[in-house]
Amino acid sequence: VQLQASGGGLVQPGESLRLSCAASGFTVPLRHYAVGWFRQAPGKEREAISCISVYDDSTYYVDSVKGRFTISRDATKNTVYLQLNNLKPEDTALYFCAADPRMARVCSFGADRYDFWGQGTQVTVSS
Repeated sequence: VQLQASGGGLVQPGESLRLSCAASGFTVPLRHYAVGWFRQAPGKEREAISCISVYDDSTYYVDSVKGRFTISRDATKNTVYLQLNNLKPEDTALYFCAADPRMARVCSFGADRYDFWGQGTQVTVSS
């Protein structure tokens, strides 16, 4: 059972990246899991930034990324994406995806709800 996060990189302020969270080895497809994206900057605590629910793919964002980041799901590829637009230096962090198998109607920003975690992909925004 593995979540593989990828797509990070070094970009300038205002540029974009698309992060991917690909699932492998799960007994059921990733579309049956709520998926959250978290990030952790150096010296700071891990924070939830977005999640997508199971039944209707409802999406949620923290205020700091709302309007700039978009989470989406491609069931055919067993992958969840996080589109990062208009990146700012304060977005620099290690980004993680995680899966919650509880099939709650509304996805959670609580890290303790997520049983499966990817290894993280680094996003660095600098001029």
